Amino acid sequence: MNMNARATALTCVCCLLPAFSTLAVGGEERRPNVLVILADDLGYGELSCQGNPQIPTPRIDSIAKGGIRFTSGYVSGPYCSPTRAGLMLGRYQQRSGHEFNPGPANQSPEVFGLTRDLPTLAERFKAAGYATGMFGKWHLGYRPEFTPTRRGFDTFFGFLGGAHSYVDAAADRVNPILRGTEPVASIDYTTTAFAREAVKFIEEHREKPWFVYLPFNAVHAPMQPNPQEPGRFPSINEANRKKFAGMLASMDDAVGTVLDKLRALDLEEDTLIFFLSDNGGPTPSTTSGNGPLHGFKAQVWEGGIRVPFMVRWKGHLPEGKTYDQPVIQLDIAPTTLAAAGIAAEGAKFEGVNLLPYLKGETSSPPHDSLFWRFGRQRAVRAGDWKLTDMGDGARLFNLAKDIGEKEDLATAMPEKVKELETAYATWNKGNIDPKWGGPVRNAAAKVAKKAAKAAKKAADRNKGDDPN
Repeated sequence: MNMNARATALTCVCCLLPAFSTLAVGGEERRPNVLVILADDLGYGELSCQGNPQIPTPRIDSIAKGGIRFTSGYVSGPYCSPTRAGLMLGRYQQRSGHEFNPGPANQSPEVFGLTRDLPTLAERFKAAGYATGMFGKWHLGYRPEFTPTRRGFDTFFGFLGGAHSYVDAAADRVNPILRGTEPVASIDYTTTAFAREAVKFIEEHREKPWFVYLPFNAVHAPMQPNPQEPGRFPSINEANRKKFAGMLASMDDAVGTVLDKLRALDLEEDTLIFFLSDNGGPTPSTTSGNGPLHGFKAQVWEGGIRVPFMVRWKGHLPEGKTYDQPVIQLDIAPTTLAAAGIAAEGAKFEGVNLLPYLKGETSSPPHDSLFWRFGRQRAVRAGDWKLTDMGDGARLFNLAKDIGEKEDLATAMPEKVKELETAYATWNKGNIDPKWGGPVRNAAAKVAKKAAKAAKKAADRNKGDDPN
């Protein structure tokens, strides 16, 4: 039997397994735990393993060191809520009209929420007998039917909106910190608290398989480092950059808290871990830098959609490797379910199971093309080629030679532009109009204006404070 036939046979066996049975591969094993850690507004260039020497991130880096770091890891939207929708469904969010953020909690339309037409990743794990917990930022609906405990999570500790104070649980009365559905009275520091709650959940459920979703609000604004840890990074002079560094270091510490618990419970080889950011860094407002990439959050330039992205599954995936083919957060759902041997009936996944690619069982790229639509902005990546259109005409770049999208080749290569335009048009036929607009329609222009103002300020910044 060849490799493809073996894989097909195993898939068929897994699909026939009862939901609560144990997956057997070369002997009886417990099904793997799954941990998805999502950073908020963390730019491509900020982690030590991504080339930033200024802010050490050893605990997050250890995921890459013990696993695989994606050099072309993408998200399907350059903004918070759309990316989270795609992650939860394994499908482009534009298919269900979830194209934009909804605006502040007290201004969001009633229809805002993750479509109920398809099960979430949490609902699929829960139906298969997994304990499911979420700790952090939701941003996928405020009405009861859209909240985490109604979308597959047994346990929820966090907030429903797009941003929150790190130190004041009651700072936003319409968007409080919740335990389940009840507001909590106080909190020490959200980053620390979310990790602490995740560790508590893992301890309580260590005897059965679990799915934990840990979407930090770090390093999203407001700029609030942990007040219990003053004086970190004294060598950084610029105020916002110093705050950002403290926030990122606290998130690294929090990730370490969770990783330490997995080791203490002897669960490292039983746990598949993904770490990524929801979009690129909004550099002008928070200093979160995107390294060599062009653009920021709210833009389909590489700086808005290419993010830090890594995976670790000790004993099952290679360690200390990089993977250069494009992948996307849509791949997380089919990959984790395949690892658990859970059939995804009617999923309509547009992500792919990455395991055969990461194990070296197939050398072809996981995706022929990836697509983005964000209002008037659109983009396509196919191989090394990317078409980027900010609403003022298509530009063509060869990312293998020009990661910063500096040399527009559209005029020199009209046939390649036509090829990518055709691919985009075919993909776009499956999308629907946005169900809500929010204030994000003009976000790209606002970000560009802020960037221009920040350019002069950046030029005056001490060389040691430059995130890029």
